[in-house]
Amino acid sequence: MGNLTNLVYLDLSYNRFTGSIPLFHKAKTLNRIDISNNNGPLSYAKTQLAVLLSLPSLQFLSFQNRRNKLSGIIPDTFLQNCNLRILDLNSNILEGKFPKSLQGCAFLEVLDIGNNKIRNTFPCMLKKFSNLHVLVLRSNMFHWNLRCPIANNETWSKLQIIDLSANNFSGSLPTRYFSSWQGMMLSSNPDQVGSKPLEVQLQAVGIFYQVRVTLTLKGQLMEIENILEVFTAIDFSCNNFQGEIPKVLGDLNSLYLLNLSHNALTGRIPKALGKLSQLGSLDLSVNHLSGRIPDELASLTFLSVLNLSFTQLSGRIPRGNQLQMFLENSFEGNTGLCDFPLKKYSDTEATRPSQFPSDHSEPETIDGKYISFALGSSVCSGIVTWLLLFSPRYNELVDRLLFRIFGQHNIAGRNGNRRR
Repeated sequence: MGNLTNLVYLDLSYNRFTGSIPLFHKAKTLNRIDISNNNGPLSYAKTQLAVLLSLPSLQFLSFQNRRNKLSGIIPDTFLQNCNLRILDLNSNILEGKFPKSLQGCAFLEVLDIGNNKIRNTFPCMLKKFSNLHVLVLRSNMFHWNLRCPIANNETWSKLQIIDLSANNFSGSLPTRYFSSWQGMMLSSNPDQVGSKPLEVQLQAVGIFYQVRVTLTLKGQLMEIENILEVFTAIDFSCNNFQGEIPKVLGDLNSLYLLNLSHNALTGRIPKALGKLSQLGSLDLSVNHLSGRIPDELASLTFLSVLNLSFTQLSGRIPRGNQLQMFLENSFEGNTGLCDFPLKKYSDTEATRPSQFPSDHSEPETIDGKYISFALGSSVCSGIVTWLLLFSPRYNELVDRLLFRIFGQHNIAGRNGNRRR
């Protein structure tokens, strides 16, 4: 490709390139390579991609897009002190194992190898990436559990988006990981909550790259561009995770998207999820959950996507202004659920007086002090009625009282009416 000795930035994206990827071995200063969104198929010899990954100044590498159809094995040739900030190989046909040498890329902020054919256990080396904002491993052949030894300094404190969906992960959800994801927690200082696009700065060249990811929203796969700093997402759907949903998820109070659908989760929906005040999308469908829907979910006023279908939930759907806005299919497949928006109502619904609606999902109870008051009022009314009808002495007392209040004329009128 000629003299590329001083080349810093190469953008060949959104073209119609096919065939073999050029060799860039002379471009020692190359900082950014973007060959995404081409027609494909693209191919490379193992030595070609190995050369790219060994460029000492490389910070950005993207072959993202289904049309590229880049195939082969990711070379295990990352430099020990590589400078990569962004590695995006999404939607290709890459296979083999996860490259162990990637652990040398300690500055990595965005790693997206989703929609490939990588076969491996969870790469525990990623726990060392303290700058990681985005991790996408979706739709590969990863398996086993997420248990990794974690040192005190190995936490994803900046993580905002994690997508492990459509693999074969199993075991329990990683409770201890969730508690360290401070990037999904609202800052106590409102001025620190950013509404700017999520960007990664490439050092030396002063370029800011706006992060884009492909996530499942409203049941559809969507590519999201211009992601804001405040956008956060957890997608562990379509795996084989078991056990209960951790209560600690309620601490991630800036979380916008939570998708745990199509797993083997059991137990109840934690009330702590009601603390996720920024939650806009919640999908817990196709699990083995049980019990009632917590009343606390009715307070999630930002919720625009909800799917609790095909679990084993029971009881009445909590009433309020929020959950009743969703269609019946958000709750279908739960034979024990009842009340609006479902067409099935509880057994007590037909007998409940309509002028006394209840906002509670628990069986209704009546306080004993109201029963005592009602009984006392009835007895007193009976006594007064008996005295008015059958007691002459009581009539004389009433006459005297009325005489003092209204005078002789009204008394006489009353007596005359009585004599008639």
